Amino acid sequence: MPPAPPVRRPPPIGSLRRVSLDSGPPLGKAPPPRPSKKNSDLKRTLASLTLSLGALLHATCHAATAEPRLARLAEDPYWISLGHYETAKLGGWRSYVDDPRFFLSAEGARNPAAELAATLEALYAPASLGDRHAQCVYPARTRWLRERLQLNDLPQPACAEFRKWYVDVNPNSTVLVFPAAYLNSPSSMFGHTLLRVDQADVDSHNTALLSYALNFGAFIEGMDNSILYAWKGLMGGYPGLFALVPYSDKLGEYSRLENRDLWEYRLNLTPEETGRMVEHVWELKQIRFDYYFFDENCSFRLLELLEIARPGVELTQHFPITAIPTDTVRAVQDAGLIERIDYRPSREKELQARAKPLDAEEQARALRLADDDSLLTQPDFLALPAERRALIQDTAFRLLRYRSSGAERDAARSTRSFKLLQAINRNPPPPLHVERPDLPENGHESRTWQLGAGSRDGEAFAEYGLRMAYHDLEDNLSGFPLGAQIEIAQLKLRQYEGNHWQLQRLDFATIRSLTPRTALLQPWSWQVAGGLERVPGHDGDETLVSHINGGAGGSWLLGEETLAFAMATARVEHNGDFAPFIAGAAGFDGGLLWRNPLGNLSLEAKGDYFNTGEVRRSLSLNQQWELSRNLGLRLSANRSFSHIGGAQNEVMLEMKWYHY
Repeated sequence: MPPAPPVRRPPPIGSLRRVSLDSGPPLGKAPPPRPSKKNSDLKRTLASLTLSLGALLHATCHAATAEPRLARLAEDPYWISLGHYETAKLGGWRSYVDDPRFFLSAEGARNPAAELAATLEALYAPASLGDRHAQCVYPARTRWLRERLQLNDLPQPACAEFRKWYVDVNPNSTVLVFPAAYLNSPSSMFGHTLLRVDQADVDSHNTALLSYALNFGAFIEGMDNSILYAWKGLMGGYPGLFALVPYSDKLGEYSRLENRDLWEYRLNLTPEETGRMVEHVWELKQIRFDYYFFDENCSFRLLELLEIARPGVELTQHFPITAIPTDTVRAVQDAGLIERIDYRPSREKELQARAKPLDAEEQARALRLADDDSLLTQPDFLALPAERRALIQDTAFRLLRYRSSGAERDAARSTRSFKLLQAINRNPPPPLHVERPDLPENGHESRTWQLGAGSRDGEAFAEYGLRMAYHDLEDNLSGFPLGAQIEIAQLKLRQYEGNHWQLQRLDFATIRSLTPRTALLQPWSWQVAGGLERVPGHDGDETLVSHINGGAGGSWLLGEETLAFAMATARVEHNGDFAPFIAGAAGFDGGLLWRNPLGNLSLEAKGDYFNTGEVRRSLSLNQQWELSRNLGLRLSANRSFSHIGGAQNEVMLEMKWYHY
């Protein structure tokens, strides 16, 4: 592919210095005159004072004569959207914006009417304020108020900084981009969404790499580890900022560094609607929001921008508690905003697709060839049919590129890559076709209600559950990868005979990544979980314990639809039946996952060997029937054994209803 033509890049909005209106003279008043002995300076000062006083009187009289209209305007849904307001818990309003620099009124964060009045006054400030003028800092507000109030007599500041930036961005159309979930990155476990702002000729000339990515994310200073990142992300410990960067940078970050598939949803926004949204993005440069991993996150903020782009569309109201990226994509689809869907596979998917037709010996050759390019000239390799050599060479080249993702440049690796590329050019392989997986938004919804009935050692019970997010190994699989599990905030209550209720389990988080190992790729499988759960106790009863556990090992495909896994595990537990306050255990976890015509089946064996002498082992079988996209029926059978509680048997039939 020839190199992309040079393009003038506007600076990322995160790097632009926001000039506060408060840093200059008060709006509506002239700057204090500089002492001067020249009459011309005095005249200019008097003229400036006169103009400022006239503007202030105009704004005041205008507001006085139209006070009822302005009061209604302050509650207009579009003005509420421009201020990112929501209904406060105790009544009234509060803005999601947590940065006082965004507001012109001292009461603006909680009073849309006060902010509207302050904005109207600021719009009539002298044009000599230049880039500090309210019209330059708030172009989206200005446009809307000018249209609604027919403000034809506004001053005309140059707004050179904004106009240059807007011309460079040249917004024409919008694409919603969804990088798929990536379990090995804490910030990407649920996927991510961003917007791509295209220029007028992008779609017709296939020059999307020259577009800009509009992203909202947590601003992290320093190097927080994964646990600290997760905690601060849950508790709003990071500020969130908008950034506008070259799309090529984001494309490389997601599809190469993190090996994530990208889904691009072209929206049917008009050029005017896209421009309206970009104007508001200018208003948000360097403005901070609180960032919360589950609700006020990347996806929620982008839904707010789409509500700015197309007045009247309602997207954020669907997410009062959580905003999972796949759910927000579904909301955009349901609103009728999606025009076309394109799929960009990751480097990993491309490597797997190219290696798929190779047999075991050919894959071994590709593996050796990626490490030693001299094999290209060996007689046994040259004796292979040309079409097989082409596939092996291309597989080795893709494997080398996959390994180099995110790594520092290495001269030897670059030389091998160049020689492989030369061989590919002499003997090109057939075009690569990567099968497109199910659309992420076509998977089940993220929140799950659960209703079950079962028996534990002959004692009947009913079980009621709620899981906030979002998928386990046996759930309906369409739109999800086999072997991936992310469960957050799962509660299960049981009601036994005699109306005896008990908390069965409260899972804070359960994450499992069972990525299969192949001849070319050798990823680790891992799992981590924590919360409260019932375990066998004395006299056949159950004890509620708190725990944290994890494990690591490997997974292997035994066919297209069967996955085997085996892991070594460790567990830390607080159990009232144990003498120590905290007890530790080493153990194992292994089993099979089978994607069958009915749904998903799992067979799993576990064992924990505690330092107290306690031993627990269990064998479980689960089969889920996929009744519909958002309805599943699961049969579970479990046999467990412990030194304390002896052997126990349990069977349950459970209905699962997925919604958001």
